Amino acid sequence: MCPTTLAGQSAAHATATSSAVMPSPATPWWRAPFAAPRAGGRIDAIDLARGFAVVLMILSHGIKGLLPFDQFPDWGIVPIHLITKFSSSLFVIVFGIALAVVFLPRVGEPDWPRRRWSLIKRGVVVWIWYKILTIVEMSHLYPTADILDALRYQRFPSFVEILGFYAIALLWMPWFLSAWKRFPGWLRLASPILMAGFGLWLAREFDFWELPQLKALVVEHPDYYVWGQLTRGPLVLLGLLIGEWMLYGFASPAVRRVLIASLVATSATLFALFFWLALPTLDDTLAALARNVGKHPPALDFMLFSLGGALALLAIAVVGGKTLATWLRPVTLIGSDALQAFIFHISVIFLLFRIALGYWHNIDYSTALGLTLALIVATAGWIRLVHWLTSRRGAS
Repeated sequence: MCPTTLAGQSAAHATATSSAVMPSPATPWWRAPFAAPRAGGRIDAIDLARGFAVVLMILSHGIKGLLPFDQFPDWGIVPIHLITKFSSSLFVIVFGIALAVVFLPRVGEPDWPRRRWSLIKRGVVVWIWYKILTIVEMSHLYPTADILDALRYQRFPSFVEILGFYAIALLWMPWFLSAWKRFPGWLRLASPILMAGFGLWLAREFDFWELPQLKALVVEHPDYYVWGQLTRGPLVLLGLLIGEWMLYGFASPAVRRVLIASLVATSATLFALFFWLALPTLDDTLAALARNVGKHPPALDFMLFSLGGALALLAIAVVGGKTLATWLRPVTLIGSDALQAFIFHISVIFLLFRIALGYWHNIDYSTALGLTLALIVATAGWIRLVHWLTSRRGAS
């Protein structure tokens, strides 16, 4: 069993081997509610996939946290900073996968209210860290008034804003899971498209009472660097679908092979469509994507590229499984505790590199890249230390 991206690490270490009650064989899948079997232990492929996302995020934050884009060499923009765009979609998809694997099979059980409450409490913890790290990020360059505005949701940070998305999502997703489990198969399959369409309609037709900050939180706004609940929510639902598929794949190698083939085929299709649309101005489009053009609100070319890469990395993690997760142990370790990884790397970038050592705009790209690679290794070491201290405390 694997933890949700930022939800309840302790619940993720519990194991369960019993299966959910299966629907009647006469019930077509498109009418059947969720009835996948449970996982019987921690899933290394999910930790590895999340680790890919977090490592790419650190690679992006570490360099961009020290240098502006105009100091990036061409070989730094493409491909290094370009491939980091896979992380945003992968991070959110794995959040949905882990919810499906860890919590969804337990919806409706006697202890579900306790588990639901643990998710909500985790959301509060993430929200508190979001506000703390907002202060950490903005303390270097922003006056106190701007920081207070960010704490009151009048403006938003950029590096730590993803935590704001997860904090809110962890408040409504536990309730949504109860409805999702009762959805027939066709509605679960259509739900990402329905949510995306509803979000687009709201963004175009509703003014959110002339509160642009609220609009940014729900469907994103071009003036604010925010992850909207209904613009990124479809990726969470896609993760729920993939997670349900993975649960069936544990018991059936044939289902697992179909899942892998589907991930690869979908990734190839998204990349093909991206390159077909971008081909007349491919170099300029790739450079623009690397500079985050089209990330907020999400543009079609950005999402095709980001989602295509995210599904490719997810397929690699599923194919590699425990063996690849062992070979890439530092990456898997980072993925096993995303919140600790986030807290550590943001603190090092802003408190150590920027404020204490004064590296902001004072080093070259190669040095920034070297520091960032060292930060990735240090993050894995930090999580290993945290896990060791936690186990020692538990043993005592």
